[in-house]
Amino acid sequence: MTDTDVLMDMSVLKKYIGGRTALVAQGGGQRGIFTSGVLDAFLLNNFDPFTSFYGTSAGALNLCAFLCRQRGIGRSFILDLTTDPKFFHLFRFIRRKQFLDLDWALDKISRPPYLLDIETGRHVLGNRNAYAAVTDTHRLMDHYLPMFDHDWRQVLVATCAIPRLYHQPIRFPHGEYVDGGVSATIPVQEAWRKEARCIIVIRTEGEDISGNDNEIEQANFSNWQTTVLNTLHERWQDKLERLKNDWAQFFSEQLVRVSQESEVKDQRDALSGGRWLFGADDVYRLSHLLGDKFDSGLADMLAVHYQTYSLTQSFLQSPPDDCFIIQIKPSRLLRSSSLLSNKDELLSDYELGLEAGQRFVDSFSKCLFERAIEENK
Repeated sequence: MTDTDVLMDMSVLKKYIGGRTALVAQGGGQRGIFTSGVLDAFLLNNFDPFTSFYGTSAGALNLCAFLCRQRGIGRSFILDLTTDPKFFHLFRFIRRKQFLDLDWALDKISRPPYLLDIETGRHVLGNRNAYAAVTDTHRLMDHYLPMFDHDWRQVLVATCAIPRLYHQPIRFPHGEYVDGGVSATIPVQEAWRKEARCIIVIRTEGEDISGNDNEIEQANFSNWQTTVLNTLHERWQDKLERLKNDWAQFFSEQLVRVSQESEVKDQRDALSGGRWLFGADDVYRLSHLLGDKFDSGLADMLAVHYQTYSLTQSFLQSPPDDCFIIQIKPSRLLRSSSLLSNKDELLSDYELGLEAGQRFVDSFSKCLFERAIEENK
């Protein structure tokens, strides 16, 4: 589903309405303003049939605003705060005088004139669940933290704490975490593992980027079970260990692939840009610009990101037989970037999100109405 087209089998969807319905929001930095538009359309229509929520990075921040019932606050966070030089200034960052200042932004959004209303969010959430995806720095695996507990602010920082741009991992008693986009840019598998069977996914990308991994292409993802997911992860962990000794070759191959896909699809960020703040080639250049060693730790994160995103993409294209997944996507490439976008670009993408959200509400509500009529016959 986009702001212009709806491709959805209503007869099948009706079978999944009424059970566990999850809302999943992809990350994407400032491109998350598209998600802000979608969720503001939901609020305008008083639309919230969801039993659980899963978000990564900007997606988690937008879900927080949605549950706090504050229309426009997600838009303001991106449009006003992330474009402020106090949040990020490239040349100050290069001179090592300023990292990504998530703490400043969350402090601003928690005070007037914005005043994020966490208490209302907790009340609205009630007995439902809302999770932010983070990445365990030791195992490089995705982990999910409740968004409205006493440490809600620390959780929101953790899901956005992009390695090399934020100054340190975020420490909790149970572990140390960085940006959820490293391991779970679209936490749709977690929603399915937690038994959601109607899953609405808000994307910050248009067309999918197909992968060439032979093992993934040969797998039958329509019959995925939890054990299969675990097996695939273990196999990737073994592969990752072998790659640690030769990460440079792996990274070079992926850069070649990015360039090739860029020519075909006009997308320079095929490896991770738009999903994990910068494209992989930008991370590489940035590290050299700062005089940092592009070590195996960062290479591991890029490798894990690429592999997990490929698995997620395959999951979305061929979901298990026991669930129904709807993707809300922009109909075109978003004008904004993950960072350093101008306000005109952001406003354009916000309007695109509003349109896509309204079309979804209209279609989903129609399906709910038809199902109710059929049940009352």
